Amino acid sequence: MTFERITVHPDRMGGVPTIRGMRIPVATVVAMVADGMTTEEIIDDLPDLVAEDIAAALRYAAEAVRERELPLRPSA
Repeated sequence: MTFERITVHPDRMGGVPTIRGMRIPVATVVAMVADGMTTEEIIDDLPDLVAEDIAAALRYAAEAVRERELPLRPSA
């Protein structure tokens, strides 16, 4: 799977994945979605983005954690 809208430049933003080379980290967009913001609200806050950027950020985040184990609290 390739991510044409997600870029990583070691000399920009500490090498974190960003949207289309802009100073908008994927993590920021994913956090906004997690906080309940709609696509329209995110674009209002970050007008350089389009809906496809938000979808790409979510797909990238899903793929990034697909094969990793994360620490979870044991269920009761």
